[in-house]
Amino acid sequence: MDERKPQTNLTGVDTRPLRQQIADALQSAILGGEMKPGEALVETEIASRLGVSRAPVREALQLLANSGLVETVPYRGTTVRALSPSDIEEVYSLRTVLETFALRRAMARDGAALVLELRAICDAMALHAAAGDWAKVSAEDERFHHTLIARADHRLLDHVWSEVHVRVRQIMALRNLQNDDSMTVVYNHFPILEAIEDGDGETARRRLADHIATAADLVASSDGAAEGAFATSDTDSALAAGR
Repeated sequence: MDERKPQTNLTGVDTRPLRQQIADALQSAILGGEMKPGEALVETEIASRLGVSRAPVREALQLLANSGLVETVPYRGTTVRALSPSDIEEVYSLRTVLETFALRRAMARDGAALVLELRAICDAMALHAAAGDWAKVSAEDERFHHTLIARADHRLLDHVWSEVHVRVRQIMALRNLQNDDSMTVVYNHFPILEAIEDGDGETARRRLADHIATAADLVASSDGAAEGAFATSDTDSALAAGR
């Protein structure tokens, strides 16, 4: 008798708790700009759309509240947390410190490898911008900055960055929605890369800091207009995309 175990493929099984799966779906929609600041998150509606009970939805919303992405106000319900100019300034001032520190370390450790990776990212970003693919431009934009952190090879920095990165991604999504020309996003990265290629760390860090500050100013200056522009969204597709 053949007692061998049957050959099965279980690599696609999602073992995360249901609350985490729901939280990840909602987070993806928020960070992708599909759910906008101030948008209501109603437990019954989310549960109905996902085909689950309200309990794991409530738990998922609590997880997102803990990370600062949503907020619950008594008698008003739960909404995607709005970003004030002060919020943006705090996140991006800290981001500047972390990324310029990371850039200094990354250049000192292996500047040549850093250049190769960033050059490939910038080239890919340019191709996606030329094709009008905003989603891929944003993904490469995010990868450019994450590469600086990763190349620094600093575990405590990685930990701190993971805490800040969620808010950075949300702000980046809003910034990109406000920018009419994806090529502008691309061209903002090349001066930083050129300074790194030249081995000019001081100039590279200054250009990186200026780039981050410009992105923060764009979102903060458009904050009032953004709230009106972001009054509606396709919540159904946002949730479905994150499932």
